[in-house]
Amino acid sequence: MLKIYNTLKRKKENFEPIEPGKVGIYVCGPTVYDASHIGHARSVVVFDVVVRYFRAIGYEVTYVRNFTDVDDKIINRAAELGVSTSELSKKYIKEFYEEMDVLKVERASIEPKATDHIGEIIGVIERLISRGHAYEAGGDVFFAVETFKEYGKLSGRRLEEMQAGARVEIDKKKRNPFDFVLWKGAKPGEPMWDSPWGKGRPGWHIECSAMSTHFLGHNFDIHGGGKDLIFPHHENEIAQSEGAFGERFVNVWIHNGFVRIDQEKMSKSLGNILMIKEILKQYHPEAVRLFLVSNHYRSPVDFTHQSMVEAEAGLEKIYGLLHRIEENLGSSERGDDEPGPGSLWKGFCQAMDDDFNTARGIGLVFETVRQLNRFMDDIDGKGGKQDQAKLVLIRADLIRIGGVLGILTEAPSQFFEQRQADLLQRKEIDVALVERLIAERVQARQAKDWAAADRIRDKLAAMDILIEDRAEGTTWRIK
Repeated sequence: MLKIYNTLKRKKENFEPIEPGKVGIYVCGPTVYDASHIGHARSVVVFDVVVRYFRAIGYEVTYVRNFTDVDDKIINRAAELGVSTSELSKKYIKEFYEEMDVLKVERASIEPKATDHIGEIIGVIERLISRGHAYEAGGDVFFAVETFKEYGKLSGRRLEEMQAGARVEIDKKKRNPFDFVLWKGAKPGEPMWDSPWGKGRPGWHIECSAMSTHFLGHNFDIHGGGKDLIFPHHENEIAQSEGAFGERFVNVWIHNGFVRIDQEKMSKSLGNILMIKEILKQYHPEAVRLFLVSNHYRSPVDFTHQSMVEAEAGLEKIYGLLHRIEENLGSSERGDDEPGPGSLWKGFCQAMDDDFNTARGIGLVFETVRQLNRFMDDIDGKGGKQDQAKLVLIRADLIRIGGVLGILTEAPSQFFEQRQADLLQRKEIDVALVERLIAERVQARQAKDWAAADRIRDKLAAMDILIEDRAEGTTWRIK
């Protein structure tokens, strides 16, 4: 039985969908005023894996991930660059898709933009006003937090306590300092739409309430996002949606942890924000994915060069085993006489059923890789039909798991060819020098000059070149 930690209840619960066999999930997508950073990537990859797992175990998933394409940050950035908000948002939506495609992120079922749903947004605001939860003041419309008695139930914050210690910017139009804007009256140079309250534009929080309920209904299964969205964004979404429609908004709330950079919080003030496009220049995209889900999704992950080196090494180990199986059995296209799920897949599912515990599932994969490499050393290509059947089953399970994690999408031989080419370029290795040193080492070994052979091996190792002596000759690869 799949258990999910529900932020709203602060505990794991058995997942019971509203409609058997189907899942509706909404995840807050990017505000498209700049390129995406590694923190954005973690949220996108985490929920990509969650959706992939639901589908792998037989659920029909409707996955909605939005774009916020009208917002203060977008307006300010567009003004700085001297372009329209529409032009700016289109540019960064295009970049987002390009980067997520490289990261093997599957497109959501529905990817709405806020500006395409102004009518729905106005409709929800009108309902809130008619039900006494919102009021118009000077062309703006605000949600009255005191009218929603459960305000604070997601974040655990009590309105009375927040008011007691409040340091909130005073807006004289508000009845309560914690009231938040639903509709902003028009200002010169800003995008605007007609509304019952005059020209203006929506506030950030109401956009997600309108889009999620439009596509998934007034009550749906799962809402997700980063932990930074719990308050005020998701808290305000609950107040708006339940205030407007009078029923429970979301059954399960899922929030992913942050990415730290060398054990520090990522922030503009520290100047340590890492953009995805820069990271992808240095590391294999599947290694980036593997790193992002190497810890439990609710825990933080610490981005360091060493952690990425380890992720790339781990990815190579899995591909290395698949390559070794391929050499033993021959290549296999996915679906060609694929055996049913084996113990590795079942163990992985047990980990994922415990609140999507990718860390435990990946640990199981690496343990299986170690065991199977030892097993293949023992049989040394002389295994019988039963041994070959074991290899076929584990290969199929690894590919299934890769399908959930979004890795192992390449043929092993192609992976290593491309990996070598990328490392050669990245580390600026002189291939001719490597080949010459290896030839000199072969001559030293033939002359039984073991000291000279060892010196050459050490020199190659210092260049990050690993060599392996085989019966057919010496091979090399980049560390």
